[in-house]
Amino acid sequence: MALPEIPKGRTSYKKKEGILTLTDDRQSLIWSPLPANGPPTVSLALDKILNLKQTPDTSPKVILKIIEKPKTPKEQEGQSFMFQFTSPSEARTEANALRDLLSQLLAELRGGDAPKPVQPASGGATPSAKPPSMRWFDDDSLKADIDLQLSLLKKDIDLAKTHSEALALKSDAISDAAFNTQFWSSRVGLLRAHAFELHQKKGSYNVLSTVKPRAENGEFKLSLSPEQIQSILHQHPLVRRIYNENVPKLTEPEFWSRFFLSKLAKQLRGERITDVDNSDALFDRYLGADNSLGFASKITAAQHVPAIIDLEANEENQGGFKGGNRKDAEMRPRANIPIIKTLNSLSEKIMADVAPADFVATPIGTTPAPDAAPDKPNMDETRVFSELALHDLRGDTEAGRIKLNVKDQPEFFSNHGGDTNNNLSLSEENDDASIFAKQNPEEVLFDVIADLETIPDDGAGGIDLHTCIGVNDDSESDTNTLDKKPLRVGSKAARKAAELQILDGMRKARTENIAHNSSDNTSLMESPMGIPPDITERCYLTQAATTEFLKQFWTAFLSEESPEKQQSLKGHIESLKKCIERIESITADAEKVRVQVAERRKKEIQEVYQKTGKKLKWVPPKGGKEQVMALFEATLGALEKAIGLYTPRGV
Repeated sequence: MALPEIPKGRTSYKKKEGILTLTDDRQSLIWSPLPANGPPTVSLALDKILNLKQTPDTSPKVILKIIEKPKTPKEQEGQSFMFQFTSPSEARTEANALRDLLSQLLAELRGGDAPKPVQPASGGATPSAKPPSMRWFDDDSLKADIDLQLSLLKKDIDLAKTHSEALALKSDAISDAAFNTQFWSSRVGLLRAHAFELHQKKGSYNVLSTVKPRAENGEFKLSLSPEQIQSILHQHPLVRRIYNENVPKLTEPEFWSRFFLSKLAKQLRGERITDVDNSDALFDRYLGADNSLGFASKITAAQHVPAIIDLEANEENQGGFKGGNRKDAEMRPRANIPIIKTLNSLSEKIMADVAPADFVATPIGTTPAPDAAPDKPNMDETRVFSELALHDLRGDTEAGRIKLNVKDQPEFFSNHGGDTNNNLSLSEENDDASIFAKQNPEEVLFDVIADLETIPDDGAGGIDLHTCIGVNDDSESDTNTLDKKPLRVGSKAARKAAELQILDGMRKARTENIAHNSSDNTSLMESPMGIPPDITERCYLTQAATTEFLKQFWTAFLSEESPEKQQSLKGHIESLKKCIERIESITADAEKVRVQVAERRKKEIQEVYQKTGKKLKWVPPKGGKEQVMALFEATLGALEKAIGLYTPRGV
C-alpha cells in the first residue's frame, strides 16, 4: 500500500518565508526558504525532536513549535524552532496535517503512543500534562454541548418536563441562552454521567466459549458470523496460523466444523480433554503449539508495567532459569494445569486490546533521567522505590495546618440585632453557664451517685423506668392542663403528646408511600390527600421549576456585586413571582375539583336515600386548596424569603 503524500506548509521562520515539510524517507523535518529549490536551511532529525507545541484553534496566529532534545545531560531543554504558517486560507489545515504526521512518526520511533502536541490556552500559559481524553468531560465542554443536553432530555422524561416547565415560567428579562446555562450549571454531574454512558463501547469477550455446535436431527449445526470469525482469529494467533495454512485447501464451512469438534477447540476454551474426544489429524498436531505468536499488548506498549506487579522484573531475584538456585517445588510452573494457563492467556489477549485509560504521558518539556534504562526512559530510582512501597502500611500524614489568629473572634459567633430567638437561646446558655459555675462539683457528683444507688428495680433484676421518671397511670391532674409550660417527663400529657407525634409521623409516612406507589387510575377515595392525578402532576412540575429558579436566584444573590447582577436578580424575582401565581392557580383549580366532587357525592347520597331509605355517612372530600397549600407550604416560605431579601435592595 502506497504511503500518503507528505504534507507541506508555507511558513515564516525568523521573518523569512519558506516551505516546511519532511524528507522523502520521513526521517527529518526540513525548512527551505522560498522558492524552496535549494538546500534546506533547517534540517532536524525526528529522533532528535523532544516535543511539539501548537497554538489553539482560537488563536489568530498558527504557530508550530519544535523542541529539540538537549545535547548535554546538564541542559533541561534543547533549541526551539518557531514556524508560523502564513497561508491566507489553509494555514490551520497545513499545520494540523504536519502536526499529525509528526506525532505519528514520533510515536513509532518511541515504540508507543507518544503524547500529542498540547495546545495551550494562551501564549504565556503553562501547558498541561493531563491526557487529551481527560478534557472531554470538563465542565465548560459539557455545558456547551447542546447535542449532549438534548440527548439527556430525551432519556430523562422527568428532567425534560422540569426544563419545559421552568422555561415557560422564566421571566422575559432572562434569555433562553442564559436560562440554559444556569439550568445545566447545577446538573453538570448528570451531563458527565450521560457522556460517559454514551462513550462506553462494548469490549472484547471470549467468543470461542460462546460458539458450540448443536445437534439437530442427528446432524451437527454451527452458527458463526463473520464478526465472530474475525474475533477468534484475532484472539487466537494459533487458529489464525492454521487457517492461513489450510484455507482455501479446505472450504471455510469444513474448516470451522472440524475445528469446533476437535480437541484443540476444547483446549483453547479451557476445557479438559478426554480419551473419548474426536481425533483430527489436522488440528491434533497443534495441541502443544504456542498460541501467543505475533501477540502484542497495547498496555505494555503504551506504558511500563508498575514495578510492584512486574513479574518479569522479579525473575532476576527469584532464581529459575536465570538464577543458580532452583525454585521451591510449590513455586515452579506446572504442566498439568492447562485450564488455568489457557484462561489466563485468553484474559491477557482480551485485555491487550484495551488501550490504557490511565496512561500518564511524560510532562511536556521534561526529559528522561540521564541514567535511565533505554527500554524504560522515565524509570528513575526514586520512581521505582515509590512503586514498590506499600502505601497502605504507612501511617496517616499529619496535616500541616496554619493557625489563624482572628481579632474580635467572639463577634463572629454573636447575633447583633438579628433573630430574637437566637438572642434568647444565647442568653439562656449564658444563664445556665453561670448556674453551673456556682455549683460544687463534689455535691453534684454525690447527688448523682445517690440517685443511681436508689434506682428502683422491677423485681426481675431490671430497672423500673416508670417509677424513675415519675409515671402515674392513675393520675388525671395533668391530662387537660392549659398551661404552656414545658411538659414534665413522665407525665400523662407528655406521654400523650409523644404518642400523637409518633402516630402523626406514621400517618405522614403512609401518605407518602401511597402517593409514590399509586398509579394514575387511583381513585380519590384511595388517596389520603385526595388530590387528583392531573393536579398532582402539575404540583410536581411546578415544585421542580420553582426549586430551579430558587437555585438560580441564590446563585446570583450570593455572587459579587455588579450591574449585571442587579439585572439578573430582577429577572429571577419576576420568575419567582410567576411561580407564586402558578401555585395559586393550581390551588384554585384543585378547589374547583373538590367542590365538584363534593356536589357529586351529595347527589349520590341523595339518590341512595331516595331508593333505599338508607342514610350514608357524609365524608368531606379532600384534595382542595387546603391540601395543595400544605404541599407548597415550605416552598411558599422559601419564595417569600427570597423576594423579601431582594426587595429592600432597591426593587
